[in-house]
Amino acid sequence: MNFGNVLTAMVTPFDDQGNIDYKQTEILIEYLLNNGTEGLVVAGTTGESPALTTEEKISLFKHVVKVVNKRVPVIAGTGTNNTVSTITLTKEAEKCGVDAIMLVTPYYNKPNQRGLYEHFAAIAKETTLPIMLYNIPGRSAVKMCAETIINLSKIHNMVAVKEASGDLDQVAEIIQKTSSNFTVYSGDDGMTLPMLSIGAAGIVSVASHIIGKEMQEMVQAFWAGDVKEAAALHRRLLPVMKGLFKFPSPAPVKAALHIKGIATGGLRLPLVALTKDEENEIKELVDG
Repeated sequence: MNFGNVLTAMVTPFDDQGNIDYKQTEILIEYLLNNGTEGLVVAGTTGESPALTTEEKISLFKHVVKVVNKRVPVIAGTGTNNTVSTITLTKEAEKCGVDAIMLVTPYYNKPNQRGLYEHFAAIAKETTLPIMLYNIPGRSAVKMCAETIINLSKIHNMVAVKEASGDLDQVAEIIQKTSSNFTVYSGDDGMTLPMLSIGAAGIVSVASHIIGKEMQEMVQAFWAGDVKEAAALHRRLLPVMKGLFKFPSPAPVKAALHIKGIATGGLRLPLVALTKDEENEIKELVDG
């Protein structure tokens, strides 16, 4: 299943009291859909999922589904390090009308590969929704190996993986040994073009909040066979892609959105807003 070329891992807008700002969420969605985004991942890492309650996630899923109104796929981040809790949230997300779910590799528990397989397989049995796996060892402390992903891809509703391991050899092996119906997405903006070159379908992006149209141009140039133009765009966009992760995410991208006139509020502890000097660095990136 292909959810599009450029998907955005959407931030969660908050109001001055730190509550989810649903009106600003609507404004953000319209802005993203008009600027290159072909799919939305809701309540993922960039959406500050660890700081959202289960009730808030469900409410956010419902709201985003309503606003999007089938224009693009809505993928709900329901993965946790608790299998039973993940199943419960996934069933609630299904009721909300989302198009798919994204399941992050369990964090903190540090399961082995067999445990990872059983975790995801158990969830897959309890939902009819398509599933995007999310392999991000930098945050979860456990890397899901190619063999595990390949084996999971044989489960009928395991349709994609967001690969943020930074391991191009692993990505190539996954693409080579999975069905053509199984889709690989980059989970790192800066790896988008290298991963496209070995067969990935696109990117689940943070930078697309700011440079969505430009990232779409890069992807389309690559698909059109203009590799030289795609490479030039990659080099030009790379400082923004990297700069938005210079400080703990999503603080930089929320600051960048504010600079562009899209209010998404502050962050929830333990994340904190950027300092003035840090904001100035982001402003230089956005204005440059």
